[in-house]
Amino acid sequence: MTSRSRTSHEQPSALTLDKLLDTQMIEMGVRVDDWPSAIAAAGRLLVRAGAVEDRYIEAMVRVARELGPYIVIAPGVAMPHARPEDGAKRTAVSFVCLEQPVEFGNEENDPVRLVVGLAAVDHDAHIEVMRQLATVLDTPWLLDAIGKVETPEEVQTLILEALREKEDL
Repeated sequence: MTSRSRTSHEQPSALTLDKLLDTQMIEMGVRVDDWPSAIAAAGRLLVRAGAVEDRYIEAMVRVARELGPYIVIAPGVAMPHARPEDGAKRTAVSFVCLEQPVEFGNEENDPVRLVVGLAAVDHDAHIEVMRQLATVLDTPWLLDAIGKVETPEEVQTLILEALREKEDL
């Protein structure tokens, strides 16, 4: 399975959001009590996919505690992540749509409804995938549209549509 395995030598240009976006990595209507459990929900999808070790979840929560709510990158959207050495095995993204929004402590962008977990095997991959995600998540209609759909397939379609829209600009 070398096609699924990535090493620290992978080329960032080969990593595109449309290739990483898998319906198995999207969960809808997730119930959480607070921001650490929201991060953990996104992390569990990464673990389940074999993209990270269990300890990566703890590292994502630790990073958010230590550095603050900078991971809330846009209104209603958080992108928790940790360092590659914290247990990333391959580059992957997870999307968790919360049943009820939660506060992360970011006055400008709280409350959060969409948690996008990010794992990357090296700094370049991390930056490239974050750039693509930030570009797509900056689509004005996307978050509202995601809040109105019910299936991972519908979320995938919306994200790919937003990605195509941004590429056409």
